[in-house]
Amino acid sequence: MPKDPNILLSYVNMKLRDFYKDLDAFCAAECVDRDELEERLGDVNYDYDPDTNQFTTSWGDYAFPNERPKYPWE
Repeated sequence: MPKDPNILLSYVNMKLRDFYKDLDAFCAAECVDRDELEERLGDVNYDYDPDTNQFTTSWGDYAFPNERPKYPWE
């Protein structure tokens, strides 16, 4: 697996989008330990979303949480 989490994220999401119905199918075909993959991407705040079949972040469209605009009630 790539060491850079951004490259890893791009690679995994591309494979999930184009070739695999879910994360279990990807991990089985690519001989990847699911727990290790989820931990590595979790370290950079990405979690697997089975509804969209991709790793996403709760930050929305922002690369870093501190780039998110503040809401008036915050």
